Amino acid sequence: MVLLAAAVCTKAGKAIVSRQFVEMTRTRVEGLLAAFPKLMNTGKQHTFVETESVRYVYQPLEKLYMVLVTTKNSNILEDLETLRLFSRVIPEYCRVLEEGEVSEHCFDLIFAFDEIVALGYRENVNLAQIRTFTEMDSHEEKVFRAVRETQEREAKAEMRRKAKELQQARRDADRSGKKSPGFSGGFGSMSSSSNATIITDTLMEPEKPKASPVPARASGPSKALKLSARGKEVDDFVDKLKSEGQVIMPSSGKRPSEASKALPPPVNTESVHLRCEEKISLTCGRDGGLQNLEVLGMITLRVADDKNGRIRLTINNGDKKGVQLQTHPNVDKKLFTTDSVLGLKNPDKSFPLNNDVGVLKWRLQTTDETLIPLTINCWPSESATGCDVNIEYELQEEALELNDVVISIPIPSGVGAPVIGDLDGEYRHDSRRNVLEWCLPVVDVNNKTGSLEFSVAGQPNDFFPVNVSFVSKGNYCDITVAKVSQVDGEVPVRFSSETSFLVDKYEIL
Repeated sequence: MVLLAAAVCTKAGKAIVSRQFVEMTRTRVEGLLAAFPKLMNTGKQHTFVETESVRYVYQPLEKLYMVLVTTKNSNILEDLETLRLFSRVIPEYCRVLEEGEVSEHCFDLIFAFDEIVALGYRENVNLAQIRTFTEMDSHEEKVFRAVRETQEREAKAEMRRKAKELQQARRDADRSGKKSPGFSGGFGSMSSSSNATIITDTLMEPEKPKASPVPARASGPSKALKLSARGKEVDDFVDKLKSEGQVIMPSSGKRPSEASKALPPPVNTESVHLRCEEKISLTCGRDGGLQNLEVLGMITLRVADDKNGRIRLTINNGDKKGVQLQTHPNVDKKLFTTDSVLGLKNPDKSFPLNNDVGVLKWRLQTTDETLIPLTINCWPSESATGCDVNIEYELQEEALELNDVVISIPIPSGVGAPVIGDLDGEYRHDSRRNVLEWCLPVVDVNNKTGSLEFSVAGQPNDFFPVNVSFVSKGNYCDITVAKVSQVDGEVPVRFSSETSFLVDKYEIL
């Protein structure tokens, strides 16, 4: 198959977006598209039309046409399959199939077209892969932003504390009738609000980049410009974690990964708070073969009280699936191997305050189908009116309770809403995204199986890939923190914890 061009045009033949995959002039492309509406025979229903030199393969998109211009010796079946993929890509970027919306997202469409065809030949990709390639997420960029937000937040908090100290010193000096520290006599009659403004502006200056460090002066104001030693130690520790490739989660704002749902944060937390988070990435074939299953987990520690900085965590590892454990470089590996206890190599040091620090992470990668937590079985069958689709789920990991389960099945564009038959749970049809969402509030041992049946026009391949998302407050690999104690005396420390099991990618191809 040699594909010359792919275009979205109006019914009058006006090109809105056109991508040429071989050397062609703009005049040649506009001429071919302008001649296309005149060649169509309104009395017959076809999806292609030919001239002496080229073949047009097209599909109506409401008021527009998706047109592929190919050579006459190309395989018409491959052309139609490629056309269907092009038609499914356009609604991914355009909310409505109108000329203005297509023009607004023209570059997004061109990038997606380039993922489908290269040098005139079809690439072996599906819609999910195209979406992944065009998003171009950068894990390193997310890590950098998270670390930077943490450092900025620490610096601003220290500046506010220093500003309050200077304001208090100013008020105390006014009450005693003494000269205010750090200000000349000309400022003595200024109001407290003006003082606050001056102090704040002065403190914000260290955030500006400087070519070289300025030596501290002996006068009072210079001390106000210096951050405390503890804040510097925290920044140094965060920088060290970053250099070692560790993810430092910000306490506010978005988490680094937005590919999955998130559980609501806990309302009441202790001064020692632990978060155990696991993310699963699964790819399974429609015929049942497991291509890849990967679970990444991490225990994150946050200490809010200085007196609880020197602590140790006792880990309860009940996993039998064969996970690989890895401790942070600053953690005593020998102590963890012998006693399953997480503690710093130097017991005299404390964990950093008010920072989320990953102390233990693990990884499970397998192709064992018995370890799939939730199996999905989708059976499209061709019928006289289109396709009858039967899809069912089964919870294999009975210890888990999955919440907000959404199973997303793609629907061909332009065929209308599917006719729903038997249904466990609820469903939503998103006509803009051409997706049928099967929604289940809870899947647990008491609700471990369910099915959905619907009918709609289309081919069996149109209903893949099936994507699944869910959240869970349970732990997949059964690794938990049993106890937190002080380094000195093994005194137990009160702690709070939260556990989450999320989906990074869960698809049936």
